[in-house]
Amino acid sequence: MTFIRELEDAEATGPARRFFDEDVSKDGYVWNLTRVLAQRPEVLAAWRGLIGSIRGNMDLRRYELVTLAAARALRASYCMLAHGSILTAKFFDADRVAAMARDPSTAGLSPAEVAMMDFAAKVARQADAVSQADVDRLRGLGFSDLEVLDIALAAAARAFFTKVLDGLGVQPDAAYEKLELALRQALTIGRPIAGGPGA
Repeated sequence: MTFIRELEDAEATGPARRFFDEDVSKDGYVWNLTRVLAQRPEVLAAWRGLIGSIRGNMDLRRYELVTLAAARALRASYCMLAHGSILTAKFFDADRVAAMARDPSTAGLSPAEVAMMDFAAKVARQADAVSQADVDRLRGLGFSDLEVLDIALAAAARAFFTKVLDGLGVQPDAAYEKLELALRQALTIGRPIAGGPGA
């Protein structure tokens, strides 16, 4: 359920129908966020283009860790669940991803990964508090200025997206109820999963 009406299957035509079909092809159902954002298909297309261009400059592990850190700082369940699921499927076991959701510094990541997640969280949560020292910490761990830019872009983009979803009451897809309980609980830090407990 959202605070505004969602696009029903029968109403999805043209570009909106393509977005619906892409979701079904990928996951077998239409994402809750698509039912809202496909009502402005040009905006959804622009978002996908933006995030694709940002992600294209980062390896997937780095992008997903940065995104999880930003989503965690913003208490964004939808993005935590989506990107935590990717991290679990491709890089880590469920216990380590749950640990990242609680505190990245305790999850057995490298010092560079912890630092970039700290930086991403600070950009997402309070960008005006970022200092030269924060950037110098990343440089000291081997990050180039372009890599710092990529991290900032990913974190800031996530802030935009989560504010839209949470501002409209878009709940994470019910499919996330299938995740292992401890992981699901660790990743659900804001709005509850649609149809789940507390929804």
